[in-house]
Amino acid sequence: MRETAYAKLNLALHVRQRREDGYHELKTLFAFCEHGDVLSAEPTARDEVRTVGEFGGNVGDPGDNLVARALSALPHPGGLAITLEKNLPVAAGLGGGSADAGAVFRLIENAHGLPADWKARALDLGADVPVCVRSEMAVGRGVGEDLAPLDNDLAGTPVLLVNPRVALSTGPVFKAWDGQDRGALAEGTARAIALNGRNDLEAPAISICPVIADVLDALRATDPLLARMSGSGATCFALFPDANDRDRAAEAIAKAHPDWWSMATALR
Repeated sequence: MRETAYAKLNLALHVRQRREDGYHELKTLFAFCEHGDVLSAEPTARDEVRTVGEFGGNVGDPGDNLVARALSALPHPGGLAITLEKNLPVAAGLGGGSADAGAVFRLIENAHGLPADWKARALDLGADVPVCVRSEMAVGRGVGEDLAPLDNDLAGTPVLLVNPRVALSTGPVFKAWDGQDRGALAEGTARAIALNGRNDLEAPAISICPVIADVLDALRATDPLLARMSGSGATCFALFPDANDRDRAAEAIAKAHPDWWSMATALR
């Protein structure tokens, strides 16, 4: 069995207020890329998780990461030996751990089905896990768990992901947010929401990790449809009208910044 853990993007991320429970009220446009981490699984006597790939050493304890916790959260007969090929950087604003957990849910669903309360089990693992289970474009509200589908007129859009190879924890970025509500998401299709949106965490993330500004400048210099930071960073993305434009941008950025990580892909 094999599943892709599709890289998650926040095409727009509006932070509205801090809540009394310590979380933040958000409105965000979730999108997913065609590529990401890859999980393969086979039946075994007991659950096992091992990690490989470029970023496999950065995942932490294989017995206590989100893949292992997702396995423990779902009923399934026997065990599963899961190999996680970690292609996405960790703590990067791409929902990597949540996407991995979402892929586990799909593996279990394909083999045995999911329990009726799977959404609650997914939310217990993290606010982004429910949307990552289906990995379909949606508008998220609350802490991101209140999901509504919308007209996806960006499917197939070429996208370039760039990360300066700097891990950035979510907590400090939210803590650095200035508390100013700059307004709700636009109405309309995915394209309208994205182009008229913003990421309210860009400024606080740059204050902690200034190289993010350099990544955004490099992407914007390639004349994309849109360049923005995803999530709490440090990964940034650019959308392009066609794959040739994306590939030229990828080549130019790789030449100028060979130490940065990048992935050329497309939106699902």
